[in-house]
Amino acid sequence: MTAPFLSLAQILNRLALTTRWILRDHRPTPEGICPICRTPDCAVATAARHILDTIKRMR
Repeated sequence: MTAPFLSLAQILNRLALTTRWILRDHRPTPEGICPICRTPDCAVATAARHILDTIKRMR
């Protein structure tokens, strides 16, 4: 389905699933380095955490 036919709840659910997928891929190694970005402070994971926090506050 395309976005015009989805409810707000469905859009938020898909956004939450996508951010969790990003967080799983960008999970730091035991050394604290992101395996994809190869940086100690991954900006992508930080943005995904902020999006999840916003979704939780909206519900």
